[in-house]
Amino acid sequence: MLPLNLPKFSVKVTEKAGKLSIWDPVRRKFVALTPEEWVRQHFVNYLITEKKYPKELLANEVAVKLNGTSKRCDTIAYNRFLQPLMIVEYKAPRIEITHTVFDQIVRYNMALHVKYLTVSNGIRHFCCKIDYEKQTYVFLEGIPEYSAIEETA
Repeated sequence: MLPLNLPKFSVKVTEKAGKLSIWDPVRRKFVALTPEEWVRQHFVNYLITEKKYPKELLANEVAVKLNGTSKRCDTIAYNRFLQPLMIVEYKAPRIEITHTVFDQIVRYNMALHVKYLTVSNGIRHFCCKIDYEKQTYVFLEGIPEYSAIEETA
């Protein structure tokens, strides 16, 4: 797998029937190792270890209903009352982050109404904060600490 612009950590990888799997501490199981999953596991580790997001308040592959169809958010961070605070969308490192990628996460947010949207391909990371009253958003310099997003909930 490609090196990422995220902290390295001890990754648990196993092989079954010729297919690689990686341990997901949030889902507490091994999942298929794809380039996108490689990014997810590194980003989740970064959120937990560097940005102090409680592992128990993160969820991966969350189903949401949108216009009668079921979609899946890559990661959602919740507050202690289990209200969603941030949606994170991952792409493989070779995928450029474009407006189309942000359009996808904005559609998910129609169902969740979070204040923070984050997209990462493991190389580049973007996070924006939404102000619903002013109907505006601003891109942040980096990924906020958990305490900062929890305070604004």
